[in-house]
Amino acid sequence: MERAIRSVIKMSLPTLIIVVAIVVILRVTYILKSDKRKFVFHEEIFNLLFLAYLVMLFQLVTSQDIPGGGTNLMPFREIMRYPVGSASFYKQVVGNIVLFIPLGYFATSYANIKGLGTITLVSLFSSLTIESVQHYIGRSFDIDDIILNIVGGIVGFLLYTALNAIRNNMPKFLRRDWLYNVLSVIILILIGLYVYKIM
Repeated sequence: MERAIRSVIKMSLPTLIIVVAIVVILRVTYILKSDKRKFVFHEEIFNLLFLAYLVMLFQLVTSQDIPGGGTNLMPFREIMRYPVGSASFYKQVVGNIVLFIPLGYFATSYANIKGLGTITLVSLFSSLTIESVQHYIGRSFDIDDIILNIVGGIVGFLLYTALNAIRNNMPKFLRRDWLYNVLSVIILILIGLYVYKIM
């Protein structure tokens, strides 16, 4: 799993640097020009992390180094093919779930999603779009990937909901922007160190 993450980061890094740099320049310009816009550092970092995730997701699902495997329209056929605990199981089953956990998390925040039905539909249409594009560019269309992506989206929704509930029940001084700004800086430093280590 870590090898796959490293590969995606290396593959995405040039695009990621360009896109993030342009977005940061535009956001700074907008904030400086706007009288009403309040700058909240941790919210800006949250937006950039979502953007980085989408860039890496795009690079991963459109990469041409994975040969097409045809079309699978039979639910659970591919999932049942991999022995639980095997490398293929972690890559194909667990990997497809993990892939959509950030989408479920970020989508819940951005769209203020409150129910499982909504996040299921968001995950379904997002995954269906990805699978259709993959089929168009010569990779496989797999109904099992869609099922696993939906599970990942739901996990992301539950994670966001749980963390938000914890935050709302914390003492008021622990809900201040400065604390989340500090946490954002720590997260950025850890991400930077990880990327530096794998390069």
